[in-house]
Amino acid sequence: MSEKRKLTLKDIGRELGISVSTVSRALKEHPDIAQETIKLVKDYAETHNYVPNLLAVNFRKNRTFNIGLIVPELVHHFFSTVISGAIFEANRQGYNLMVSQSNDILKDEILACKAMLNSSVDGLLISISNETDDGAHLLEFLNEGKPVVQFDKITDKLPTPKVIVDDFDGAYSAVKHLIDEGYTKIAHLRGRKEVKNSSERCDGYLKAIQDHNLKTDPSWVKDCLKITDQEGYDFTKELMESENPPNAIFCITDLVALGALRYLKEFGYEIPKDVGIIGFSNWMLSRVSTPQLSTVEQHGFQIGMDATSLLLEMIKNNDVENLKTVEIKTELVIRESSELSKVKQAK
Repeated sequence: MSEKRKLTLKDIGRELGISVSTVSRALKEHPDIAQETIKLVKDYAETHNYVPNLLAVNFRKNRTFNIGLIVPELVHHFFSTVISGAIFEANRQGYNLMVSQSNDILKDEILACKAMLNSSVDGLLISISNETDDGAHLLEFLNEGKPVVQFDKITDKLPTPKVIVDDFDGAYSAVKHLIDEGYTKIAHLRGRKEVKNSSERCDGYLKAIQDHNLKTDPSWVKDCLKITDQEGYDFTKELMESENPPNAIFCITDLVALGALRYLKEFGYEIPKDVGIIGFSNWMLSRVSTPQLSTVEQHGFQIGMDATSLLLEMIKNNDVENLKTVEIKTELVIRESSELSKVKQAK
């Protein structure tokens, strides 16, 4: 037998004068096989660099041991931490993770889903795009018996389990912090109205304002469609140049908040003395901005781990009907951009 050709169970059986089934069971240390035979087979396999044919094993199990993950954007601090958590949990359980992005565009998300299906993934993790509504294209996975778990950005119109953060409470805590610091005119740069986590954060903002008997001006709530730093810059310019400017801004994400900071610094506002700013996500950039940005931690790594663990449990149980929702609590991270009380104490 040529050593260049990959060694098979049949080769081992022929060389040792035993059946293929005996070789297979010996490698798995089956209790029906004598220890002497197990040692003989394992020693031969090790000496001749035998590598199991995982493709054939997986085919017999009707699994590829690959799962898919689709996010709106790969180069994004929050989603990169989610991906890291997902890879960690997938590898821990013997699975590989195939990653793609939708660019927050429905058409691209549909193409990514088709690619995942064509790659025969065993299941899918997805944070839907801003353009996705009912997620009908994701039903193709369920129809083929492949479970889907949504995380972060989700739609309630799709019958799948979900792993989310408590966006309402995170936003409420952020705005309450601004109020406790002494800010009374708080604006909100929100996301799209039709996106669930954006709506939850806006609801948390409004409830905190209401509970503390403050008033808000409808013109203080701006809709960011692309969730960019430029929108943060442009909307902050509109707010501060209006007849009734706010003295604090709660932003849908840290990226938007960094755009707001850029405008305020460029036009000479003192932060947090003149205007307080708080974001959402706890990007790495929020820790190195000047001033450092207050924010809300979403625990992306934990989301990735929990979503993957849930998906793999469904795969093992052949379960596509699970509707469980896992909600992860956020954590308020207070930094310089909103600590008005420290400025007052320093006087």
